[in-house]
Amino acid sequence: MPSLTGKRIAILVENQYEDLEFWYPYYRMKEEGADVVVVGTGSSETYKGKHGLEAKPKATADKVTANDFDAIIVPGGFAPDYMRRYPSVLKLVRDMNDDGKLVAAICHAGWVLVSAGIAKGRSMTCFGSIKQDVINAGAIYVDEPVVKDRNLITSRYPADLPVFCREIIAGLARTRAQSSKVR
Repeated sequence: MPSLTGKRIAILVENQYEDLEFWYPYYRMKEEGADVVVVGTGSSETYKGKHGLEAKPKATADKVTANDFDAIIVPGGFAPDYMRRYPSVLKLVRDMNDDGKLVAAICHAGWVLVSAGIAKGRSMTCFGSIKQDVINAGAIYVDEPVVKDRNLITSRYPADLPVFCREIIAGLARTRAQSSKVR
């Protein structure tokens, strides 16, 4: 049985997303049995990645809540600069974090964490060009392929996708093991 059967994961999308950082986790989580829901900002019915691939959301951030998901993935590219302009996106990310649910961000997606107000005091990594923004927001910057700080998982760029996805899967599998022990 796949390890993420029964888990529901939101993956955010907006125009100019980094194609690999969206599609690799999308299919990797589906491969593990998760129900992956593409959540858009609401600015479009279809979003184009930096390399031209299109993604169609099933929902918009203003129509879903943290209660609907076990985890959220924020891909990078230029999309995070647009995503962070939507209060509903920031609220969703903040609520997921406040509920202790897994929040995963790669590359420029650190901007969304900063704008959601969840970076302060957290160890995280990101694409080098936003390192100073992350530090200025009060995060502890670590230059590693993947950084896990409680429920927060961050990575730097597309080459880190294998370890990023492994850590997301492991994190969600741990929550399954913990919840089955409680019963």
